[in-house]
Amino acid sequence: MKKSLAVILSLIMTAFMLTGCGGKKEAEQSADAGGEKAASIYMFVSSPEYADAIGELIKEYKKVKPNVTVNYETTQNDYPTLLKAKLNSGECPDIFSSTSGKEIGVYLDYSADLASQPLAAAMTDPVKAVMMSGSEVHGLAIKGNFFGIVYNKEILAEAGINSFPQTFDELESACEAIQTAGYQPFTSGFAEWWVFKHVFQHFMYAAQPDDVEGLVNDFIAGKVQIKDYPALYNDFFRFIDLVVKYGDRKPLESDLSTEIAGLGTKKVAMVAGQGAWIEADVLKIDPTVQIGFDGYPVNSDPSVCKVIAGSDQALRIYKDSAVLPEVLDFVNWWYTSDYGKSWFSDVAGVIPPVNGSKTPDFEIIKQGNAHVEAEGAGTLGVVYSTDSFHQAFGEIMQSYVAGVLTKDAACADIEKKWVELEGK
Repeated sequence: MKKSLAVILSLIMTAFMLTGCGGKKEAEQSADAGGEKAASIYMFVSSPEYADAIGELIKEYKKVKPNVTVNYETTQNDYPTLLKAKLNSGECPDIFSSTSGKEIGVYLDYSADLASQPLAAAMTDPVKAVMMSGSEVHGLAIKGNFFGIVYNKEILAEAGINSFPQTFDELESACEAIQTAGYQPFTSGFAEWWVFKHVFQHFMYAAQPDDVEGLVNDFIAGKVQIKDYPALYNDFFRFIDLVVKYGDRKPLESDLSTEIAGLGTKKVAMVAGQGAWIEADVLKIDPTVQIGFDGYPVNSDPSVCKVIAGSDQALRIYKDSAVLPEVLDFVNWWYTSDYGKSWFSDVAGVIPPVNGSKTPDFEIIKQGNAHVEAEGAGTLGVVYSTDSFHQAFGEIMQSYVAGVLTKDAACADIEKKWVELEGK
């Protein structure tokens, strides 16, 4: 992450009494005035964009359980590596995060089965489906998600674009028109490895719409190559090249904060690799930004230009936590209390993963829901691979953007990593 974002997160952590220390899973117990024992919960998760909201959640819980302290640490770029280092050192956080879907199995030995907990009953069925291993529930979610291209409606209209492009040729023409109108067509966020996985899943869906999971498994088994699928070999790389051509002057220095600032200051028309989670921060910069949301124009087929919906991140509860009862009390309160259920929309501004919670009044969420209702959703492909692969994939693509790797070399490296990191 850029230094500026790191400083902001550091201040947020300080304000909320956060800690970056490992080994906080041991119970810090002492008698309080009422004779109860104090407990300290260590929460280590990705998604720093929710640092403020989680800080508010923790402060509210302190009113409910003043004897419980939630020590919260967040990071983004190196999260998978740092988590594994903590696990290897025997310092598993009480609450930690990873991708849902396939990674449920990766961390199964560390995570508690939550099927009998009240939070499991509160969880919506689509969210629960990607948290399960057999009949067991091994995760909970901060939010549901929408993935697609976020854009500024005013800029497109000024450039003479009356509806969002549905094919690649239309997108390329739109970039020319936007640039002619005096705006930057794209901001990329290519300093973040995870941006690439968000983009790539749209092209994976276009490559095999009926069975994205089967396609991923074929790559993991080494049965297929990227060049076998024009949506991957041609269209994906063509899109990356387009974003570089019409995007940030230094794309590998462009991160989440760059993208939010570009859209929020009305200097940039379109944002790559992001979704519903950026709207609140964009509107903090300028509440008048007219936000639009649509799928990726992948190729000449408008039917595969769809938004993607689902819950891609899971929070896990360490099954051998020294403060497991207190951790379960906290997450059950989060998912079932009046404050907890309202927190998703009112504080975090996300798609609620629980039943009976209202939807926040954000354009990306409203437009995402409308797209899904009218056209259906693309497949949430990121859940079929682990973050170890996704991070390697993102780093390979960064080398491609830097000109260090050719397209063919990048494809070969991606195929190799799929087999090495995911194969059994």
